[in-house]
Amino acid sequence: QLQASGGGLVQPGGSLRLPCAASGFTLDLYTIGWFRQAPGKEREGVSCISNSDGTIYYADSVKGRFTISRDNAKNTVYLQMNSLKPEDTAVYYCATDTGDCPGLMYESTWYPGTDMGYWGKGTQVTVSS
Repeated sequence: QLQASGGGLVQPGGSLRLPCAASGFTLDLYTIGWFRQAPGKEREGVSCISNSDGTIYYADSVKGRFTISRDNAKNTVYLQMNSLKPEDTAVYYCATDTGDCPGLMYESTWYPGTDMGYWGKGTQVTVSS
């Protein structure tokens, strides 16, 4: 089971840290990613850690503001979100897969997909003044 939490209402420029706790399996054996879906929009990739080589990917829209990390002792992955913008408002999901991070890497830009095998329930993040 995957459980994302930590969402809430935050002002523009603020920060949030989202934990995603895994139970019943060892998280560091899998690729783990964060995704989000805003109202009326398709789900999109935010960040991902590959289980094959530990490569970390970020969508251009969050690069330099968000940081993904993993605490193997707690079997938890985190998404630290800084300098939040209203356009970051969305439901945030964590997901795992046995394969690599979805999408395409081209000229140092990650074009994320959303093809992951197992999804947790999301947590709402609202950025508004």
